[in-house]
Amino acid sequence: MIRFSDEHVWVRQEGDSGVVGITPHAQDTLGDIVFVELPAIGKAILQKEVAGVVESVKAAADVFAPVDGTVTEVNEALRADPSLANSDPLGAGWFYKVKLDNTKQLQGLMDEADYAMFSQNS
Repeated sequence: MIRFSDEHVWVRQEGDSGVVGITPHAQDTLGDIVFVELPAIGKAILQKEVAGVVESVKAAADVFAPVDGTVTEVNEALRADPSLANSDPLGAGWFYKVKLDNTKQLQGLMDEADYAMFSQNS
C-alpha cells in the first residue's frame, strides 16, 4: 500500500516499516535533481518534520516526513546518483526506510486517486 502526503512525499508500508520518497509530481516540479540530503540512520523523526533536502537545477526543497518513526536505512544509490529520483521516483529513487511508530498515521494520508486530484490543484 502506497500513501501520499500533502507535502508531495509518498510512503509504502512494508510490514511495520515504511519506504519513503518524493512523488512524481514533486520531481516534475523540481526538474533535474542534482543533490539529496538524507536523514541519519537511527534518527527519530516526526510526521511533517524535515527529514531531508532535495536540490534541483531550479530549486531546493525540504523533504517532510509523512509519518513518525526511526530511520533504519537510507538509499546510498540515490545519494550517489540523485537523478534516480527523476527516473524512478516510486522505485529506485526512494529516500529512506523508517520503522513506523504508528501505522494508523497511514490512514490519514491520501491514496493514489486522492493524491492525483490534490496534485492537479497544487
